Amino acid sequence: MKPANKGAAPRRGASVAKTQFSHRFESYKNNHKEVAASSLQRLLSTPLPTLMTVMVIAIALALPVGLYVMLKNAQALSRDWDGSAQISLYLKLSTTERQGKELATRLAKRVDIGKSQYISKEQALEEFKALSGFGDVLTELEDNPLPAVIVVYPTSRDLAKAEVLQQELNEFREVDTAQLDAQWVRRLHAMLDLAERIVWALGLGLSLAVLLVIINTIRLAIESRRDEIVIVKLVGGTDGFVQRPFLYTGLWYGLGGGIIALLVIQSVLFWVDSPVAKLADLYSSAFNLRGLGFGPTLALLLGSGGLGWLGAWWAVRQHLRAIEPR
Repeated sequence: MKPANKGAAPRRGASVAKTQFSHRFESYKNNHKEVAASSLQRLLSTPLPTLMTVMVIAIALALPVGLYVMLKNAQALSRDWDGSAQISLYLKLSTTERQGKELATRLAKRVDIGKSQYISKEQALEEFKALSGFGDVLTELEDNPLPAVIVVYPTSRDLAKAEVLQQELNEFREVDTAQLDAQWVRRLHAMLDLAERIVWALGLGLSLAVLLVIINTIRLAIESRRDEIVIVKLVGGTDGFVQRPFLYTGLWYGLGGGIIALLVIQSVLFWVDSPVAKLADLYSSAFNLRGLGFGPTLALLLGSGGLGWLGAWWAVRQHLRAIEPR
């Protein structure tokens, strides 16, 4: 074996490669910064066309997101109304008034029942006369055909738990029928579920409209810069380098539309907050109008920027191929 050459210089291939990679990454990052800034500056140099395009995107985004906010407020309000669901216990005709009141007192002490109200036969008859309009006919009856009623208010706002409680109370020997008065709550939930599906469908449709707007806008931008693109390709510019400014243009369009849509939604919420608060106060409700919140706001901005980037990417993929130097 030959001895190692003591005078030979140490190899530095790894450090050279590492230095080259860091330089290339730094150059790549600086290029992205320059392209992003120049794309934004180009849009700001034509404020009126840019504003018109951004406003179209903002309106398309604000409509489904605004409906989403109103739907979430309606769902929050319906959760408060769930507590209004009550169980009516129609007692057997053989149950005396003393037995009915004792049962109402026992039920009020249960942890799953907030309160109970005993309505005697006479009170039920007077109420029926007042509400039905058949008071003259009912006075001709010899006996009161209506049973005594105990109205029970569950502590839980969950309808499933209220149904379990209804079935349990129906087994009491004094009770003839236990009826859960929550049909209107079920109808409300069904309408809210339908509204949620409509909002999602509308959101998908308008997102597609935003994509089409950005695709058409970027296509026109590509056509207006055809000669510039040909020159860049003649001097060796790659498709990735050529399409980068248009991708950032689409990103700025989408992000600008998202920001304006957010401002529109927050302005409308601020405008209607006072009337909603007054209406809630008239009904003795503690309901407060809620805004988007941090999560949905971030999703709106990321989604709008993503739509802008995706629309621009689709446009440049379709139209840059047709532009080649001859």
